Formats: sequence, C-alpha cells, structure tokens
Amino acid sequence: MSSDNDKLIELTGAVKRITFHNPNNGWSVLRLNVKGSLDEVTVTGSFGAITPGENLTLSGYWVNDTTYGFQFKAISYQISRPATLIGIEKYLGSGLIKGVGPVTARRIVQKFGLDTLDIIEADPERLTEIHGISSFRLTRIKTAWVEQKEIRNIMTFLTSHNISSHFAVKIFKQYGKETIKTIETNPYQLARDIYGIGFKSADKIALNLGLARDSEARLRAGISHVLYEATEDGHCFLPQEELLERATIALEVTSELFIPLIASMTEVKELYKVEVPTTNQAIYVAPLFLAERAAAMRLLNFNYSLAIDLNRVNKWLTRFCEREKFAFSEEQKQSIIKVASSGVSVITGGPGCGKTTTVRALVKLLQAMGKKVQLASPTGRAAQRLGEVTGCEAKTIHRMLEFDPTTFSFKHNAENPLNGDVFIIDEASMIDILLGNSLLKAIPTEAQICFVGDADQLPSVGPGQFLQDIIDSKVVPVAHLTQVFRQAAESNIISYAHEINQARMPEFARPGTATSDCYLVEETDPEKINALVVKIVTQSIPKKFQIYPQRIQVLAPMKRGSLGTTNLNIMLQEAINPANDEKTEIKWGITTYRVGDRVIQQVNNYQLEVFNGDIGHIKKIDLEDRQLEVSFNDRSITYDFSDMHELSLAYAISVHRSQGSEYAAVVIPIHFQHWNLLNRSIVYTGLTRAKKLAILIGQSGAIKKAIKQNSAERYTNLAETLRVGKSGVGVGKLW
Repeated sequence: MSSDNDKLIELTGAVKRITFHNPNNGWSVLRLNVKGSLDEVTVTGSFGAITPGENLTLSGYWVNDTTYGFQFKAISYQISRPATLIGIEKYLGSGLIKGVGPVTARRIVQKFGLDTLDIIEADPERLTEIHGISSFRLTRIKTAWVEQKEIRNIMTFLTSHNISSHFAVKIFKQYGKETIKTIETNPYQLARDIYGIGFKSADKIALNLGLARDSEARLRAGISHVLYEATEDGHCFLPQEELLERATIALEVTSELFIPLIASMTEVKELYKVEVPTTNQAIYVAPLFLAERAAAMRLLNFNYSLAIDLNRVNKWLTRFCEREKFAFSEEQKQSIIKVASSGVSVITGGPGCGKTTTVRALVKLLQAMGKKVQLASPTGRAAQRLGEVTGCEAKTIHRMLEFDPTTFSFKHNAENPLNGDVFIIDEASMIDILLGNSLLKAIPTEAQICFVGDADQLPSVGPGQFLQDIIDSKVVPVAHLTQVFRQAAESNIISYAHEINQARMPEFARPGTATSDCYLVEETDPEKINALVVKIVTQSIPKKFQIYPQRIQVLAPMKRGSLGTTNLNIMLQEAINPANDEKTEIKWGITTYRVGDRVIQQVNNYQLEVFNGDIGHIKKIDLEDRQLEVSFNDRSITYDFSDMHELSLAYAISVHRSQGSEYAAVVIPIHFQHWNLLNRSIVYTGLTRAKKLAILIGQSGAIKKAIKQNSAERYTNLAETLRVGKSGVGVGKLW
C-alpha cells in the first residue's frame, strides 16, 4: 500500500510481544494480533509504556522493507485494556505488577475470566480466592496496581514529551505523586535528579511546555549543563570563552545572552570565576571549585615532617628482608623512609617496580612503630587485592567513609573523622577531586596519608586528576619507583608497558613465533577482529593457556561502533552464556540479560552500596517480583527492574572501567575505528590489567598512533593551588 502520510489508515489489535524497544527514544518493534483476523503483523514506531496483551488502535501506513518485508509504521496510537482472556493473561503475566507472574496470572484469569481487571480494580479482596495469594501478597498486588495506574498517567504525560518508558518508574520513585507538578515547574530538575535523563531531554520538555528559548531559566540551566557535561571529560572548569562556545551550540542562542547570567550566577556563588595559569577566566560550578580549594588546603595542612629513629628503621628493614628472603632496591628503601617521616606523601611507579612489596613492608613497619594503619582503594577488587598482599583489612573508600542515605553524604567527615594514625590509599590515580576532598575531610588532622598509584595510567573517570596534580605540584613528597626487578623484566607485559610509557612501539610477539605472555594478532577487518575476539576468549586461550572465559576480560577503548563494548558484549554473551530453556532472561532496552551473565555497575548507588566499576554475575531473575539478584565479590544485591539501566553486560568493558582491577588474561581490540580515543594511557592501562596474558588484536598502525598520542589534557587547578598555598604569594586570587 502507499506510504503517503496523507493516506493514513487505522489498525487495531492486541500486542502479542515486544520484539525490540530502544529505551532512549521509545522506538519499538511489536508483533500485533489484528482484531477480527488470524493475521499477526509487525508494527514499528515510537511507543511509551506498552505491555503484551494490551489493545492498540494505530494510525499509520504500510511499508515494504527490503529486509523484513511488509510492516505497519505507526504514526500515533491509543491504548485500551485487553479484552480477551489471552490478552488479559498476557497483560497480567508480563511483569507489569509485582507479585503476579505468568503462573499466577493464569490462575486469576481462569477464576475470573473477562471480569478479571474489573475485579482487581473494584474488588481486589476477591484475589485471595486464588490459591497462593495470601493477604500479604494481596497487599503487594493492590499497591502495585495503584502505582501502575499512577505511572500510566505519568507515562501519558511523559510520552507526549518523548520521554522513554523505561524512565517512568524511576521518575515516579523520585517524585511520587508530585511528578507532573515537579516537571511542569522545573523540567530541568529531571536532568539533575534522574540518572540517564540528560539535559537535551529535559530541554525538549521545557520547550514543549512553552518556555522561551532565551528565557533566563533555560539559559541558567544550559550554563550548568555545559559545565557538568565537561566533567564527563574530566574537566573541573572551562575557560569562559570555551563555555560560551559550547553553550551557544547546545542551546542555539547567541553567546551574548550568557555573559550577564554568568556574572549574576557568580554573584550568588552558583559559579566561581578565578584566574588560573591557562586562562584569566576559569568558570567552575560551585561544588568543584570548593572541592578543589578545600582539598588543597587540607593537603597543605598534612604537609609536615615527622622525626623518626632512622637507625632503628634501617635495622627493621634489614630484618624484614632477611625474613622475607628479599632485597630492597635503594628506591624502595628511601620511599619507605620518606613515607614514615611525612605527614602526606606519594609512592608512584610502573608495573614491576615493587610498589606492592614496598606497601607490604611499609604497613608492617608502621604497625611495628605502634601505629594504627587504615587501608583503602577506590574499587572493591583493588581493595581486596590490597588486603591480600598486606594481610590486613582493606576497604573501598566509599565503604570506609560510610555513606548515609538519609543525608546523601558520608558519615565520616571533619566533624566525625575516621579512626587511624596512618591512611594508605592504593590505586590513587582513580580518585577524582570530589572523592579526594571527601576522603581528606574525614582523615584526622594529626594522621599521616600516603597515596599509592601509577600516575601514567588513565586518570579518574570523574573530574580532576587528583594524583597527577599532587605530583605535579612538587609540594608533596613523592617517591618514584623506576627500577624494574629482574623477574618482572622477564615478562613481556611489563617490558612492553614500559616501552609504551616511553612512547616507543614494542616489537610485539606474534602467535606461533615465540613463547610470550603478550601477543599482537594483526587484523584490519572489523568483522574478522570481532570473530577473533570471540574465538580467542572461548577457544584459544582456554586450550593453550588453561585460562577460562570467566577469568578473561575483553577491554575496548570505546563503547560505540562494531568494535565497541556494546557490540562485543552481544557476541560474547551468545558464545559464553547462550540462551536455553533453563535460564531465565529479560530484555531491557536493546540488551538481553540472563542468569549467569557478567554485569558491571555503571553509576555509584549509595543506597545499595554498589559503585561504578563493580563487576558481578546475575544469580537470579524474578519476573514475578520484577527483580534480579547480582552476586558481587562479597555479597548479593537485589535490583528492581526500574534500576536495571544502572547495569551493563561486562564480557567486554571499557579500558577506563577496568582501572583498579587485574585479570588473569585480557584481550584488547585496537583499530582506527577507535581513532578519537586512541592514546598512550589507553594502551598502557589496558595492557597492565593483565596478570598472566595479554593479547592485542587489530592494527599495528592504530597502536603506533595511540602510543604517540598523549592523553587529552584536563582543565584542573589543584597543582597550582597547592603551589600558591605553599608559597603564600597571591593567595587571595585562589583562596
């Protein structure tokens, strides 16, 4: 039939299943049982909260897709309650209502027939007539039914403004019955409060609600959006000229409109404007300026020297080496002495230079000196490893600081400091300025702090470059470990990493040509690279090295593209954890999750105490209670389906998210497809995540390009603030 929009036709039927749904824009593919016919047709279009079993009245036209054949393209739609027994059963058993799964739905419909939905609405107490529905379960069903009605009203409002259905429950949980009022009053609140909803979506709602493009509310929100968006690239501030340029593009208005608003936002301290060496007009959002300044002040307060009995320390170190049958390098020995005699210090160095042994000896020495030592690291895996090598308890920084969900802040702070004499913080390159400031606030002023990390790794995912700035300031005592130990030097992983760090392309071993723990498999075709990744993870490495897929991590420079983590995860999931009748699964957006899948947390969730980068496995999916259980290292966490967007498959993860972790083997695809993100730190960090084996797959030219390219510079000012604070010159400008 014609695809002319002037000849729209109407189609009515019941949703049999949802084949595909994109949570970002609502675009979906449905299978529809056409009313009054035995035909089942494919429907495409943008839909909000659609549930199998519901009746749809569609307006649209037929198209003949060259790949998928005839489809009905919906332009608009209306939803009505299911009217058949099969439709009602599908509707109730779809997971729409907590407490009602497919089995319970069948029993309810068998009992009440076509009156089912009316009974749930008007006389829900009768559900206790059904075997298995107790009074407790009835209460849950009634609550869920009311909530779904409210969500449906909210969804009608949201979908009219092109907001995805997957965010409905999240928005409702945030604002409750005040949802529509909140959005109408300040739609930009969504971008601040709801993870996954960005400024652009909030801005569309604002404009649809009639807000003028040049209104002060929109321009203020736009300025904040641009500055916070810059933090995703690690920046703490933007030069005013760059801020104006970005804001002009984002809001499509002239830059002159922003200048008086920046001034007024600065007056009320929403923004801070300061002079820094790179620009006379650095613009910060308030939290980042205050965190950077406060972190500098606290570091300077800790920057003092302690008197130690050097003779006794040297004798103790000698005995330690005799007991451990180990000889310190002079660098290691001096680094231990430097830390023991400093209020704040840094130990940094590359792989194979003895950081682990140094920290283990340092902890034992400090304990022998009668000091209480606290150990922490940004990630759970790094903390676990730190605990194993030192023989002492180590926590994540978040756990050590103890988040209080009632106040949305850490329990330990300047008023309620931590208990300890020395705090050793490992993997410090991962710490951003906000977490660094929170940590420094909570450490007693009379305590010592030692940050340990490899400054050549990728900087933190969050804003700032905390460790690098401390080192660059030359204010804090820093111990550089550079000597590679003989045993470590025998590893190609380590020797190649040091060559890469010196901007030299290693002579990578090729499979079949030499015995090595690091290989390069040359291939230019992206499809063949994907196939090789799957084969190497599932067959080659297990067969040759006896390292099995659960101990192998694929690391990619980026998320998008055929060689990005999203596509690699789909392929690896199919190979490692394919579907079968015994595995429960759920489709969420474009991703299918099933029991046994490896998943990664993508955002800090303080209520659940799981944090960005934590990796676990799905133990259970409960379609009836709309929950899934994920097992992390030390415990299991239960997620509502509405929180599932916080998770992602983790057979392949970005190099950035791998920081702080070690894997028996890593497989790294590198191709010119990753052009924008290729730099030395990406290759160096990915390679050094491997304990036993690393395999790079792709183009040697892309690797050469990456090795020659420094990481993009970040707009930060912690180093300069430390220098100014130390000298006392020009303090007023920054302090």
